Amino acid sequence: MGLNTSADAPLPVGQVSRLIGGWIDRLGQVWVEGQITQLSRRPGAGVVFLTLRDPSHDVSVSVTCFRQVWDEVADLVSEGARVVVLAKPEWYAPRGQLSLRVSEIRPVGIGELLARLERLKRSLAAEGLFALDRKKPLPFLPQLIGLVVGRASAAERDVLENARRRWPAVRFEVRNVAVQGVHAVPQVVEAVRELDARPDVDVIIVARGGGSVEDLLPFSDEEVVRTVAAASTPVVSAIGHEPDSPLLDLVADLRASTPTDAAKKVVPDVGEELERVRQLQGRGLRALRGLLDREERGLEHCLARPVFVHPQRMVETRGAELDALLARGRRTLGHLLDRADSELEHTLARVVALSPAATLERGYAVLQRADGHVVRAAAEVTAGEVLHARVAAGAFTVAVAESGAGGPEAGRGEGPGAGAETGPGEGPETPVEPGSTAGAGPLEN
Repeated sequence: MGLNTSADAPLPVGQVSRLIGGWIDRLGQVWVEGQITQLSRRPGAGVVFLTLRDPSHDVSVSVTCFRQVWDEVADLVSEGARVVVLAKPEWYAPRGQLSLRVSEIRPVGIGELLARLERLKRSLAAEGLFALDRKKPLPFLPQLIGLVVGRASAAERDVLENARRRWPAVRFEVRNVAVQGVHAVPQVVEAVRELDARPDVDVIIVARGGGSVEDLLPFSDEEVVRTVAAASTPVVSAIGHEPDSPLLDLVADLRASTPTDAAKKVVPDVGEELERVRQLQGRGLRALRGLLDREERGLEHCLARPVFVHPQRMVETRGAELDALLARGRRTLGHLLDRADSELEHTLARVVALSPAATLERGYAVLQRADGHVVRAAAEVTAGEVLHARVAAGAFTVAVAESGAGGPEAGRGEGPGAGAETGPGEGPETPVEPGSTAGAGPLEN
């Protein structure tokens, strides 16, 4: 229930303490699990004092119990052991201190611890914290390695010596922590977070030597597991020996069987790498020599081809082909010209033979009336009409005379233009006036 208080009506400290004690007294007995620390057994005293601590959350509470309650488990538990107690919360009002009055103590057995670890393992696996796709690859050659390990421990010595023996230039950032007991979990968590926050740390190794199941419990703690799972830097677990398997091994990016194995897996061996470099150099030289030999053979094969041995032969061959084509073209053109010349001569002969001038050359004449029309029939002219006559060698005028048949007579010839053309010696009977050469001109074809 809330209390009605104010700055003008505050409660005395004694009353507040008594009220708290009253609220706590209402609590019944509870079963509590924790780890025993600061055990105090005074000789002759009837009460044993100890502290019960939760290593996962760094919380502790004072515990008192009668000596006969402690004597029942004195041979089974000691400082650092995990126990389950049946206790009644008590409030000591004069000093405002909470404690637990224990009436029964039960040690937590190995079987029960393993069962709890198995349940925690299944729970974390269901969340995907152990999935392989979450594993981060380790760098080939880390420049700075973070090491979380016990102070002056064999594990620290193994990691440092083996790593520097393999790669002398490797550097370490060491964080010495408690690796068992009540302070192990918070110190390991703090060290991992601190190293993970540093950008120059390439990988983190969490190492510890062998021990019992109880000694390795801090590395199966849920808070430690979740801290490693949340780290952005690759984490290597090197806890205990080969048979030991804390939950940290499952969540880490790489599990090493021992601290020495962790150094071998994280740091490459300089001798092996130099040998690998020499082997790669040899392979590269052999590959390069093979490539050069193959290209050299190919070049020799190309140079042995006729086109490179006698390069002018191609030009000569093409020149001969060009000469043959030119000769062939000349022959073809000559044949075409000869044929065209022959056809032209034939055409010219035909034109000459069919031309009007040739007709006039045979003794014919062309008669034209005054208006220029050619006379083609005797009926087209009248007696006394003057006509223009054209012959092969000039022109002259003629007059039409009366014919004996009663019609005008222009000539006796037959054929095209009868009466208009006259053959040799068959001109019109009307005599031509001397000097009548008007209109004479060159012959028309």
